[in-house]
Amino acid sequence: MLLIRPIEQKDFAGLKTCAIESGTGMTSLPVNDELLQRKIDASTQTFSDKPAGKGDCLYFFVAEDLESGDMVGTCAIDAAVGLSQPFYNYHIGKVVHSSPKLGIYNVVETLTLSNDYTGNSELCTLFLRECAREGLNGRLLSKHRFLFMAEHPELFDKTVFAEMRGVSDANGHSPFYEWLQKHFFSMDFPTVDYLTGIGKKRFIAELMPKYPIYVNLLSNEARAVIGKTHEKTRPAIKMLQDEGFVNRGYVDIFDAGPTVECDVNNIRTIRRSKRLTVVVGEPLGGHTYLLCNTRFEQYRACLGNIRVDLDKQEAIVPPKMAAALKVENGDLVRVVDLD
Repeated sequence: MLLIRPIEQKDFAGLKTCAIESGTGMTSLPVNDELLQRKIDASTQTFSDKPAGKGDCLYFFVAEDLESGDMVGTCAIDAAVGLSQPFYNYHIGKVVHSSPKLGIYNVVETLTLSNDYTGNSELCTLFLRECAREGLNGRLLSKHRFLFMAEHPELFDKTVFAEMRGVSDANGHSPFYEWLQKHFFSMDFPTVDYLTGIGKKRFIAELMPKYPIYVNLLSNEARAVIGKTHEKTRPAIKMLQDEGFVNRGYVDIFDAGPTVECDVNNIRTIRRSKRLTVVVGEPLGGHTYLLCNTRFEQYRACLGNIRVDLDKQEAIVPPKMAAALKVENGDLVRVVDLD
C-alpha cells in the first residue's frame, strides 16, 4: 500500500535517489543536494504554518511504501509560479505574409517567448520509481493533488497547468534544443536543464532570442518534436487530458514539450470528489477509491477498497487504512472513484 504525505527531512536520501533516477529533462529534480534541501525546507515551512491564501508556496509530497518504508515517488504543486523569478515558455502563434497583387498568401508559425503563466498554479515534479510502477500507483501519485486542491481551494490559482517533458534520447540529447544550441547557446541540453533546475535562469533572458522564431526556419528534427512528449511522459499527459487539461499552444523553451492547463473548477477529479464521514469497519461490497483526510499539516492520501453510502454520506474505511490516513469514526475524508 502506498501512502501519500508531505515530504519530511528524513526523506532526503529518497529524494536524491528519485533525482538520480529521473534523468535528464526532469528540471524540477536536479541532482543537487543544496537545491533538494531547499525544496524540503520550503515545503516543510509551508506545511508547518498554513498560508492565508495563494502565494509563492511549494507543496511537496512523497509516496511511501508502508510495507518497506521506502520512498518511491514524488510530486508537488507550486501554488503561484513566476513571483520570485521569471517563468518562461514559448507560445506558438501565427503570422501572415501576403501580397494580394502577387497572389501570395503564406501563414507561418512562430515561437514567442512569454511569461503568460505567471501567478498560475503548477503541477510539477511527478516521478514514480520503476520499482513502484504497477497497478494504480501512478494515478494515485498524480490525482491525489486534485483532492488536496479541492480541500484547500483558497491556496491555489483558478488556472492550473503542467509542463510535460519533451523529446530527448537516453543521453539527454534534445532535437529542439540542439537547434537552439547551434544558433544561440554554447551549452549542451543537460547543462541548461541543470542550471534551470537549480534556479540559475538569468542566462535565459541573456541568451534566448528576443524576437519570435519562425518555425519554418528550424531544422526538420526540431520542428518534428514541437509539442511532443517524452515516451515515458505519455501516460502522465493522457491522465491529465482525461481530467480536462488541454494544450493552448504553449511549449517548453528548451525541449518544446507541451504545457497543458485547466480551470481548477473544471478538473474532473475535483468536480466529482465528495466529503464523507468516516465509519471504521469492513467495507463489504466496496470498491477502489482515491481518498484523503481533510487535514493540512497531517495530510494523507491513498488508494483502497472502501464502501461509500451516499444516502448516509458515509465512507466505510477498513481499520488499517483509517490508521494510515490518521482518521477515526466521525472524521471527514474526501473521496473520488476511479471509474
